[in-house]
Amino acid sequence: MIIEAAIGDAYGAGFEFADMEFIREKNKLTQYERHPLFDTIYKKYTDDTQMALAIAELLIEKKEWTPLKVAEKFVEVFKRDPRHGYARGFYQLLSEVASGQELMDRIAPASIRNGAVMRVYPLGILPDEQEILQKAEMQSRITHNTENAIVSSQAVALAAHFFVYEKGDRSALTEYLYDLQKVRWRLDWQGEVSIDAIQTVHAVFTVLSEAHSFSEILKKSVDLGGDVDTVASLALALAAVDKNMENDLPRWLYDELENEQFGRDYILKIDNELFKLKDIVSIKQ
Repeated sequence: MIIEAAIGDAYGAGFEFADMEFIREKNKLTQYERHPLFDTIYKKYTDDTQMALAIAELLIEKKEWTPLKVAEKFVEVFKRDPRHGYARGFYQLLSEVASGQELMDRIAPASIRNGAVMRVYPLGILPDEQEILQKAEMQSRITHNTENAIVSSQAVALAAHFFVYEKGDRSALTEYLYDLQKVRWRLDWQGEVSIDAIQTVHAVFTVLSEAHSFSEILKKSVDLGGDVDTVASLALALAAVDKNMENDLPRWLYDELENEQFGRDYILKIDNELFKLKDIVSIKQ
């Protein structure tokens, strides 16, 4: 799940907020593209995946789930591997703080952007929907303490749970979410996607509803334009746990993804450890 999200993140990063002409010309799924303005992110995942790793690691470590513990993990994963993709102000803040408590003390979390949405899908491994809702809300409030950001984060976490625990096929996803959230998520998004949380979820669910394979998801996500690395990352994360979705991604997308200390092999390790949690829960039940 996280490895596919990282691929969507890294491939999409080459097209993030690029001109539509560039996207139409280059989005052919033949190679990772160099972003016209940001060469340093070539073949690398961004803040989307790094923060999802933070959520996954916290679950694997089975530490107490508190705002402070989550904030500490956000700081930890950034400090060990500073990387591009974060909003400029948040990058600066993470660079300056020395602890999770300092992050919470200094941040102004009144944002409706998608930063809390992009990282939340590992929570779908949890078996209890109410626990998912609670944890998704808590992690969102640290950085994005707004109703739009919270409900969007909860929707993505619940969508991951829906597929992991095989609650139905894709056509039933939005009704499943409505039963739990009383929110109608759109499946007809068109045009560029901003960094708005609600827009991002509309776009992700639209792509999922229209595509039939991983490659189609990746191409459709990027074709939208705008914040395409986040859309592609989330859509592929969810597709990866949909048993009815074909994984036809070209092998080079895996092989050429960065593989330094916290690259491809590390992500695969975290993915495996995360899904062991589901097996443990199943045995206990």
